[in-house]
Amino acid sequence: MPGGSCPRAASRSRCSRRFIHGLLALAAGLPSASGCRPAPDTRELSLAHFLSADHALNEAMFTPLAQDLSELSGGRLTVRQFPAGALNSSAPAQYSMLLGGVADIALAVPAYTADLFPKTDLIAYPGVCKTARECTEAIRRARPVLEPEYEARVLAIWANDAPVLLTRDRPVRTLEDMRGLKIRVSTRSAIPFIEALGASAVMQPGTVVHQSLTTGVIDGVAISPSGIVAFQLHEPASYLTTWLPLSGLPFVLLMNQGVYDALSSKEQGWIDEVADDSLSLAGAAAWARAAAEGLRMAVEAGVEIIDLAESEKSRFELAAASLREAGLARQAGDMTVGEVIRLFSGAR
Repeated sequence: MPGGSCPRAASRSRCSRRFIHGLLALAAGLPSASGCRPAPDTRELSLAHFLSADHALNEAMFTPLAQDLSELSGGRLTVRQFPAGALNSSAPAQYSMLLGGVADIALAVPAYTADLFPKTDLIAYPGVCKTARECTEAIRRARPVLEPEYEARVLAIWANDAPVLLTRDRPVRTLEDMRGLKIRVSTRSAIPFIEALGASAVMQPGTVVHQSLTTGVIDGVAISPSGIVAFQLHEPASYLTTWLPLSGLPFVLLMNQGVYDALSSKEQGWIDEVADDSLSLAGAAAWARAAAEGLRMAVEAGVEIIDLAESEKSRFELAAASLREAGLARQAGDMTVGEVIRLFSGAR
């Protein structure tokens, strides 16, 4: 028995009390009779995402965030990753999971729940931006009006490259080639613009896109080239059209506001320092590298790459122009679409 033996029956009750007290002390983390001291004052934050453990964002953002925070805090604040949907495998559910306290930090895709983030989702609007860096810079310019959409602390907000079009059976070289195609899109805001081009549009989780294109449930996928890597879309696709009249897709790394508020001012300062603008730009750079890798994979797999002629791009833009202009007057929260887009461009 811990704490010594009990040689006489009269001592058994006292010995039992000492034993129970020792167990309670250990459970509570109190100093024990052996002279052990309590662990240093540390806090481990959980970071959840639905991406694979070797995803480009892990190397570019999540791991550096954890390393920088541990170094800056002297080990008092650490981050433990829960990748591949370990805490919740549903990409659209990541935001609600964070609010529910299941994770301290989570990656969310605002487009999957666009009703909650109508301003952020507008980065995908036609004519806003094309590259991950351009789209991320646009988001940063509008960040003061985007952050209030979240009931959480925004650690980073960035975007990927504008989508390309991958098709299985029909190459798209002209506007007429779009007619009758069923195209998967990443955000609901893209649906009317794809339909203005003559196709029909549907939203599907990224995890089923490969199978849907393989089996012909859909005819094509409008997705950033980085998605080719994530979902191995070079396998079922035969053709890749490099341009569509759409812009990038937004991403946010969020921290539970209650968890942040419960930290000391010094701890909050460490969080703010590692989550500066460079973290968002690192996300943009990661998407840019993944996009280049996706295009390389497509070429090596024998996918035919189609660059639209400038005259054909103009026809695509003209087909969506009236819808785009009409949409500028629509409300997005307490602002119009046009007002938010002007912020993206840097105009006041």
